[in-house]
Amino acid sequence: MIFTKVTQAFMNPRLQLSAQFLALKAKGSVQVSDVLATPKWPEEWPFTAADLARQDESNDGYFYQEPRFCYHVDDRAVAALTDYYAAEFPKMCGADGEKPAVLDLCASHVSHFPKDVAEYTGKRVALGMNKKELEQNTQVDEFVVKDLNEDPTLPFPDNSFDVVTNAVSIDYLSKPLEICKEVARVLKPGGTAMFALSNRCFPTKAVGIWLKTNDLEHVFMVGGYFHYTGMFKPPTAVEVGPNPSWSGGQSQNIAYLSVVRATVDK
Repeated sequence: MIFTKVTQAFMNPRLQLSAQFLALKAKGSVQVSDVLATPKWPEEWPFTAADLARQDESNDGYFYQEPRFCYHVDDRAVAALTDYYAAEFPKMCGADGEKPAVLDLCASHVSHFPKDVAEYTGKRVALGMNKKELEQNTQVDEFVVKDLNEDPTLPFPDNSFDVVTNAVSIDYLSKPLEICKEVARVLKPGGTAMFALSNRCFPTKAVGIWLKTNDLEHVFMVGGYFHYTGMFKPPTAVEVGPNPSWSGGQSQNIAYLSVVRATVDK
């Protein structure tokens, strides 16, 4: 079926989203950077409650109560993300030259920041689920223990940070629109959110639509999370993992990693 603009006008937002996913599949040769270059967003928020439901809806505190002192993606993907932060964080200094303040969401015992991050950033805060993990995170100055699926409100004043990061965890957040609005609120004018995506997850805790879509569609989804807040400039995406290899919209690279980012519009 060919989805024209007229056809899509009679679709509900969820069907319009499905049409965009089919269009991505039909293109064949699409790179991560192409996905958000000229996106056709449904007019309204397209994600349903079923899309954002998870196989395991038990309290996340039970799932994360035992610390996991390990990396959840390939070491080369971790290195690529660290290199990305090393290149981008220094660019985020304020107009007055003040070093950027950084918030890392869904953090653990490591934030994947560069070893010399303290030289070119200011305050660094981690927010995560497990206190024992966060206590071991030497890349930040302070931490907060909070379940964002229970309450998506970020416990920080408006305009607190220049950068908000999220490493391979956006797929676990069941209130992504509310959280991205909160990210926009705590970002300073000109501040940027940087969300890293991989092709690994804990399937029982990932939202349902994540498990039914491919890596390119994940990029489109996360870009949509930013778009539908109405609080960000158009999002962009880049693949940062080494040796890209693709088949049908799915990365074949064990070290796949992309970053979807958006600058707050205020």
